[in-house]
Amino acid sequence: MKIVFFGTPSIAVKCLERLAESEHEVVAIVTVTDKEQGRGKKILPSPVKQFAIEHNIPVIQPESLKSEEFVSQLKEINADLFIVVAFKILPASVYNLPPMGSFNLHGSLLPKYRGAAPIQWAIINGDKLTGLTTFKLADKVDTGNIYLKEEVEIANGDNFGSLYEKMAEVGAGLVIRTVEMLASGNIHLLPQDDSLASPAPKITKEICQLDFKKDAISIHNLVRGLSPSPGAFFFHNDKHFKIYKTALSDQKLYPGQVMTTKHQIFVGTGNGSLEILEIQPEGKKRMTADEFLRGYKL
Repeated sequence: MKIVFFGTPSIAVKCLERLAESEHEVVAIVTVTDKEQGRGKKILPSPVKQFAIEHNIPVIQPESLKSEEFVSQLKEINADLFIVVAFKILPASVYNLPPMGSFNLHGSLLPKYRGAAPIQWAIINGDKLTGLTTFKLADKVDTGNIYLKEEVEIANGDNFGSLYEKMAEVGAGLVIRTVEMLASGNIHLLPQDDSLASPAPKITKEICQLDFKKDAISIHNLVRGLSPSPGAFFFHNDKHFKIYKTALSDQKLYPGQVMTTKHQIFVGTGNGSLEILEIQPEGKKRMTADEFLRGYKL
């Protein structure tokens, strides 16, 4: 089967690696245009483009997904199937092109957590279980009929980074299973129950700012869901600090009150307290609380 793959980040590369090992052929890869990355602002290719270069797969980087030139390119390729993993929203003029249609890998058990940040919100909301879904693309985002699902446990110690890595591995296997299902012709599609849908909106700066009037568990889960990127933050004495790791504490402190010992940092919340385990002062590197207290004060 001839496949065009749409994707950008490392989670998509895991899927490409598995597809490259299969009997199916990835005939082209569509990804974003090269962007400035890192402190040096170097223009670098996406992880997916880097994979394509290493495996001699043609790359398409459209300025617009609706352009006639892009649609014509895809028509000329004449692929059987389009696969979308962590990419932009495709217009119907694109996803309806291949005879076997287009499917997306989504980082939740749909219809739960439709939207841009399903992995983060599962952790932020304190869920113990999440998963991945492959579904056929439809007019409304994340609403198409479902091919397959697979559950993934969220461990107490998981943050966004660790859960993302676990889901990348599971997601790659789910993509292969979906491709095999389509190739066999033994296809089972399950409509989504919209009454069970919940949103997973994009993570904004406002969401990342900690409010210590909230309870300790909610703040702890918010820190987990935003670590390592983009990172939760707070202001103390007009200084900006990012927080990457916390633990629940039995210290008796009022909301926002900061207490330090020789090696530890504690902060009060609306219900309970937290120990800050990893912190980053503005303009400095990420460090443990012990490292921070050797050179800084709160």
